[in-house]
Amino acid sequence: MRFIFKTSYAQDIDLAKHGGHVFWYGLLCVLLVLAPWLVDEYWLAQLTFVLIYGVVGLGLMLLAGFTGQFSIGHAAFLGTGAYTQAVLSNMGVPFPLAMVGAAALSAAVGVVVGLPALRLKGIYLGIATLSFGFIVEEVFARWESVTGGNSGLHVKQPQVFGWELGSGNGFYFLCLVVAVLCTLAILNLLRSPTGRAFVAIRDSEVSAQSMGIHLARYKTLSFAISAALAGLGGALYAHKLSFISPDQFSILQSIDLLLLVVIGGLGSVHGAFLGAIFLISAPQLISMSKDWLPEAIGQAPGLQGLVYGVVLIAFVLFEPLGFYGRWLKVRTWLQLFPFYRRGLFKRQKSFAKSDRLR
Repeated sequence: MRFIFKTSYAQDIDLAKHGGHVFWYGLLCVLLVLAPWLVDEYWLAQLTFVLIYGVVGLGLMLLAGFTGQFSIGHAAFLGTGAYTQAVLSNMGVPFPLAMVGAAALSAAVGVVVGLPALRLKGIYLGIATLSFGFIVEEVFARWESVTGGNSGLHVKQPQVFGWELGSGNGFYFLCLVVAVLCTLAILNLLRSPTGRAFVAIRDSEVSAQSMGIHLARYKTLSFAISAALAGLGGALYAHKLSFISPDQFSILQSIDLLLLVVIGGLGSVHGAFLGAIFLISAPQLISMSKDWLPEAIGQAPGLQGLVYGVVLIAFVLFEPLGFYGRWLKVRTWLQLFPFYRRGLFKRQKSFAKSDRLR
């Protein structure tokens, strides 16, 4: 078992806590760089979607997992970024500037949503963001002169300095660079005073306010950053699909994104990518398993929704911290074996407010 003795504050905020982190993450980066030569075109496309959803998941993880503000209409920010990128690219705006514009407009929309939602918490905040998602989807469908309405909108292939990336290896590397930069940005944000303020708001708004944290400012900032990352992911999503329509950013997409952070592991950067892997690979696994299932089950409509529901219920009941929480327990078991204690991760009793006042 590894023991880390910290002797300075700088050690506490280091990105790599020990040599093992450097080795394993370095190996992961090497494998991701070599992926175009290790996997075929189809699985490379799926890996590209994992990176795109990972970027969007980072934004929702920051909002829900680290600030405690749940959004059930996050597909609206994804769609805002996608349509902004499509319109600007089709107008001939350079690709990098179009991506900046997509992220900026999505962030502005996030501020518009975040300001009225400051007085809302819990299920009421979820209902407000859900309503916003319906409004934005309707705008996409009705504003035909810009979005093409229900007929959809074609998106030009991305070009960087005259080099057309297409949707193959070049575009994969672009998504990889964006995902790495966004991950490093979120990690640095979380170890800054702003990130610590987000976590304090999540744990207790009253305590955070008593320590001088401006709730309205930091909640709005969290919405803006989360929406900007969703818009950035939406820009890549639009180029990857080459065609977008309003039904791609419906409430079902928002539920998928919420499922991503819950199953991946709320409150962890790793969870955003683990959830993205689940969201992309689950339909493939379900499709491949249909041949092994009885015809009445395998060919039944709604099988994917049933599997998603069962998996979500199982995680909520038995592993609320998601895939990353389960990995932490497995890693601890391996480190402590054979001295692992059975009740080490036993959940503590949570008291309601009325219980604490007795």
